[in-house]
Amino acid sequence: MLTLALAACGTQAPRPVDDRGEAPPAAVPPAPTLKAEAKKPPPAIKYSGGFYKDDGPGDQVPADIEAIPDAVPKAEPLHRFANNPYSVFGRDYVPLRTLQPYRARGIGSWYGRKFHGQKTSSGEPYDMFGMTAAHPTLPIPSYVRVSNPANGKSVVVRVNDRGPFHAGREIDLSWTAAWKLGYIGSGSTLVEVESVLPGQVLAAAPGSATAPPRRDEDDPIAKLAAAEPEPPLPQVQDARGHFLQLGAFGNRDNADALRARLARELGDLASRLAVQSAGKLFRVQLGPWPDAAAAQLAGGRLRESLGMTPLIVQR
Repeated sequence: MLTLALAACGTQAPRPVDDRGEAPPAAVPPAPTLKAEAKKPPPAIKYSGGFYKDDGPGDQVPADIEAIPDAVPKAEPLHRFANNPYSVFGRDYVPLRTLQPYRARGIGSWYGRKFHGQKTSSGEPYDMFGMTAAHPTLPIPSYVRVSNPANGKSVVVRVNDRGPFHAGREIDLSWTAAWKLGYIGSGSTLVEVESVLPGQVLAAAPGSATAPPRRDEDDPIAKLAAAEPEPPLPQVQDARGHFLQLGAFGNRDNADALRARLARELGDLASRLAVQSAGKLFRVQLGPWPDAAAAQLAGGRLRESLGMTPLIVQR
């Protein structure tokens, strides 16, 4: 009998002690299973530009991309170094050093995953899901409204980077800003750029988004940066020979930003990129090549493929 009693105890689940003398509660039916709300799928995007096909966010497209708000203009001190004169591909640029009215029309392009997380000319990491832009001469930081005359859409972005440096291009937008303007698939389009000064009241523009800012835990840049850390650019030892000089800056951040940008476009040649410092000048150079003829041949290929016109220097 003792054996049977022990066996019975081993097959029964322990019961809570009721010290209030109340009757045990009736069995509670299981809670109904709620059907999970279907998430909005990310937008399907077709790329027609060859260079841009592998530069989008891939599977990291946020489903709430339409809710990402435009940049909000506010008074900020201008960057101490990013607005100094500089030279890229043999062309001199003199950025504006004060906030002032600006209006221009030209080709707008965009840059995405290949630069995501890399340092911009302002020193801030580039966020392809933010509402930012790169411009050759507008003050850093400053704000502009960019409009697409083809469809009437308009966005407000914050300028925090330098570029584009291809002939005929006016501005480089973040991936999200270009998506909102409707030209992600083609890679570039004609746009109108107009400065927006702090405190300036803007009329509502078609296609602009207004929504509360994203929470930190929902920030796509944090998720992508954690999932796909950017490898550091290879360091090039100081060498002698003939080099292609691609840019010269008075600010190291500008030079590093150009080097990171070119590293994504030069493929195998990226290992030959280096930033050489001399005094207060930082030069972005590609090389070395054994003689001037080899350097000229390489420079001709860059002109044909990327529209670059580098200078040949000997060190």
